[in-house]
Amino acid sequence: MSQLAPSPCDRGVVSSAAETHVGGGRASLVLAGTVLGSSLAFIDGSAVNLTLPVLQKSLGGDLAQAQWVMNAYMLMLGALVLAGGAAADRYGRKRVFMIGVGLFSLASLLCGLAPSLALLIAARMIQGVGAALLVPASLAILGAAFDKAARGRAIGIWAGAGGLTSALGPVLGGWLTDTVSWRAVFLINLPVAALAVLFLAFGAKESRASSRGPVDLMGAAAATLGLAAITWGLTDAPRRGPAEPLVIVALVGGLVAVAVFLAIERKASAPMLPLTLFRSRAFSGANGLTLLLYGAFGGALFLLPYQLIQARGYDATAAGAALLPLSIGLSLLSPLAGRLTAWLGARFMLSVGPMLAGAGFAILAATASAFDYWLGVFPGLAVLALGLGLAVAPLTDVVLGSVSEDYEGAASGVNNAVARVAGLLAVALVGFVAPQGAGAAGGYRIAMIAAAIGAAGAGLIGLFTAPGRGAR
Repeated sequence: MSQLAPSPCDRGVVSSAAETHVGGGRASLVLAGTVLGSSLAFIDGSAVNLTLPVLQKSLGGDLAQAQWVMNAYMLMLGALVLAGGAAADRYGRKRVFMIGVGLFSLASLLCGLAPSLALLIAARMIQGVGAALLVPASLAILGAAFDKAARGRAIGIWAGAGGLTSALGPVLGGWLTDTVSWRAVFLINLPVAALAVLFLAFGAKESRASSRGPVDLMGAAAATLGLAAITWGLTDAPRRGPAEPLVIVALVGGLVAVAVFLAIERKASAPMLPLTLFRSRAFSGANGLTLLLYGAFGGALFLLPYQLIQARGYDATAAGAALLPLSIGLSLLSPLAGRLTAWLGARFMLSVGPMLAGAGFAILAATASAFDYWLGVFPGLAVLALGLGLAVAPLTDVVLGSVSEDYEGAASGVNNAVARVAGLLAVALVGFVAPQGAGAAGGYRIAMIAAAIGAAGAGLIGLFTAPGRGAR
């Protein structure tokens, strides 16, 4: 999904890393390198959305192919991010980070040079594999580099920089698309990646987890096959028809592969998805809430650029700037939400926040025909930012507080993966709720209503499963 909304539980990945402290200038290099490394995924997630209408016009293709430009990346990232974190713990976080950045950079170059949508989609899959390696490794490197006294400040700087790059991503992507080419949105990753590698090559020490199990390759393969088949079936069903044999085979085969994945995880000695975590009602509820809320957000944000550019006539730069209230609001509200949670309790925040987000989606649906930005876009985005801003910080607290300290890293990784898979499945479903096309007002309105229902469902889950005031 787009990185305009921060992924939940990154803090847990950072704080669970084993310590191999560095000091002085080397610590600054590590902080700069991890910020830049994470920013590759943040910028890519938020900027590429803005290029899709222009990219589709340049290379041709239908809505389903445009969906795969996003889904190819999110599929590999969502399916493999847990395995990537395990690989970093086992084989060395610095080493895996370098490999991930190398893959991501090569794929970015291929994306920027792609002569067709098919080759672009293939390159996006490679980019997703690279991101699945570099994102958890960069966070673990940051956690290992600082002692507990300095870690909080480092995490704060990292989170603030992540919020800034997420906010600037759409504007940068739109500006590059208008002034240079949509290809520049991918090529800009190369100098950023080079700096990240340079800083961490000189600043970071190699680190590994103290107890290292095997990487769950069988589980990763089953998860990838299952999600790929389900995503293909959902994406192609509107065009082929839900009763088409290929669609049915894909969906059934995907569900079987997911069942095999769960069976593998139940018996694996070092599972990438520890199923025992779901014995906690609060943990299960938080992940159900994440699936609905981030799914609603991911699907809606996929359609917003089409609505702004194709239906309202914005250029890509203006479309990126139009989304700034959302990203800025999220960045400002998330720290405040942490303090409000201590006062009001997680249950209140995780019921009211998603409900407000649902109201934001409903306002966007109601104003779909209003061409004035301040009447047709801004009110819905402002309410949506308020709702998401209230929900993200307490969601992280509930996930981390529902398991023992020994499992915080695993719980964080699971919740992060759920958020990414939610966006993947939501974009795959766009064809059902926007049958007239991504830029059509009717399809956009239906999609926002569906997102509002999903967010309201997330609020109900929060109401009945989140801990009340005074509980961690």
